[in-house]
Amino acid sequence: MGLFGRTRGSQQPRPTGVGPRTVDARLYEGDEDLEVVGEASYQDALWSICGGRPGDSVRHGAIAALVPEPDNLYDPHAIVVQIGGHVVGYLPRSTAREYGPGLRRLMADSGAVVALRAVIVGGGYYSDGPGRLGVWLTHDPSDFGVQPAMRRGAAAAGRGSTRQDGMRTGFSEAWQTDIEDDSYDLSWYETLPHGDRDAIAVLRTLLATDPDPIDRHFQFAELETRLYRCRDLYETALAEFDECCQRHDAEMETICAAFHAKWGKVPMLETYRQMAIRRQKQKDWRACLWWAERGLELYGNAAARQDAVEDLLKRRNRALAKLEAAGEGP
Repeated sequence: MGLFGRTRGSQQPRPTGVGPRTVDARLYEGDEDLEVVGEASYQDALWSICGGRPGDSVRHGAIAALVPEPDNLYDPHAIVVQIGGHVVGYLPRSTAREYGPGLRRLMADSGAVVALRAVIVGGGYYSDGPGRLGVWLTHDPSDFGVQPAMRRGAAAAGRGSTRQDGMRTGFSEAWQTDIEDDSYDLSWYETLPHGDRDAIAVLRTLLATDPDPIDRHFQFAELETRLYRCRDLYETALAEFDECCQRHDAEMETICAAFHAKWGKVPMLETYRQMAIRRQKQKDWRACLWWAERGLELYGNAAARQDAVEDLLKRRNRALAKLEAAGEGP
């Protein structure tokens, strides 16, 4: 890992006539993906970097710098991603908090900005118009003091939360209206055993008998969370996780119809994001593409959160680019 080039900061104002500040950067290699978010706000910069125009199909390699942004008004832990001096996105909020200490340590030890290999992918034309560009980074989590692992969102699918920017998984909204709505009953959640193995057995029993699609969605989601958490405890847990996700998917049209009837929109379907990530880590790009496109199909135009759609679009574009690079096509 040697010094290379320079990366220009673009967030701080500079006096008139003063050139851009330059700093050394050190490249860290790795083969695990690291997500970038917020690229939708930086499409002009991304197209400029690629030298293309909307509608072109893009797979463009680059070097990206990770720059802490403690003065960020919305999140003092923010980490901005820059390519060629242009801001192209940010690390996800939870990732920035997890990686921040390690990033600052690397910068202090080397006296340089941390840089990672990046690929800009996307573009092309789809039924809804020109495709957007997204950014993926590759890295070694251990460089940042992070254990390599698939990081699931906050007990995510089962224990969604209501946020100021709108519905997430729908669990909180369903919980709040449970008493007023006799069509489903989430009281099972309060009675789940604390231990994962016992809870898994209870959830399987519930899924064998409970007919309500909203109940079943959250039961499947909680079962997926518990099974994945047990992946190091017994060897069949991941196979059971995959099977659970497939069963969940088989019922998803009915589940989404119930969401439409209840809220007029579809909350985050975490199953599709997590299965796309799982297949991506296995380098099974065709399966990754299938799960991403399946989730997009189910969201349609009724997604409660646009960031869920953007996430799957990025994963679809990433998988397409990988398949095309291998000469396999979509």
